[in-house]
Amino acid sequence: MNTRVAPVLPRFVIGNAAPGFAELRAGNLGVRLAVTAAELDAVQALRYRVFYGEMGARADLATMASKRDRDQFDAIADHLLVVDHDLGESAENVVGTYRLIRQSAAARLGRFYSADEYDISILEKFDGQLLELGRSCTAAAYRSRAVLQLLWRGIAAYVFHYGIDLMFGCASLHGTDPDALAAELTYLFTHHLAPAPIRPRALEHRYVNMNRCALDRFDARRILARLPPLVKGYLRLGGFVGDGAVIDQQFNTTDIAVVVQTDLVTEKYYRHYEREARSE
Repeated sequence: MNTRVAPVLPRFVIGNAAPGFAELRAGNLGVRLAVTAAELDAVQALRYRVFYGEMGARADLATMASKRDRDQFDAIADHLLVVDHDLGESAENVVGTYRLIRQSAAARLGRFYSADEYDISILEKFDGQLLELGRSCTAAAYRSRAVLQLLWRGIAAYVFHYGIDLMFGCASLHGTDPDALAAELTYLFTHHLAPAPIRPRALEHRYVNMNRCALDRFDARRILARLPPLVKGYLRLGGFVGDGAVIDQQFNTTDIAVVVQTDLVTEKYYRHYEREARSE
């Protein structure tokens, strides 16, 4: 369990709820939590454009009419935003988002989102605070390492504040043919399978075997390079994957469960904030 005391963050002080989550700036970009209904609407509009407009997700009639990606979990989640101030100061400046669901919030609905795909009971027994990550996306012009790092800085500060010990969620590979993703799935299963005490397993009726091919036919570096930036980000932080993939026909993806103990996250960003404090 993570017992590190959170450092003083001179330019990123988080309050007890979303309205107190002040913004961290990096040039024209900032990262903070959504605090208004308009900002949540902008998040849902961005998710619709990316998931349905670009990635081929299948919209039902209500989603198509609203042009919003929304579900019941949005109401109990915190929504991390990347905003571009060069686009003005209205909610239209939202260019990136990550959905954060704490254990106490999930309890209000009686479950986490990931429970629709994975048996996460082993994670719910973990001795520490849980945070579910999901629904991450950025506008096409902002898909850079700098923006992803900004999102992770926001997540790290959130983790510090709430004393999160374990993060998890579903990450996605594009497409619904696991054989077309055989090298990627096998690589993740072979090299990054979570230890048994924190290993979620795909629900039996949705379970897709990830160990699909002989990796000696592939260059591991090339496989790693083909993984989505978000998945590579989890792996760089020492993340693991669960047992079994899940096909999500609605979102046109093959999902994997990802688990990250926060020690590496907090240590990396603790050093970052220490450097910032010394430079002031």
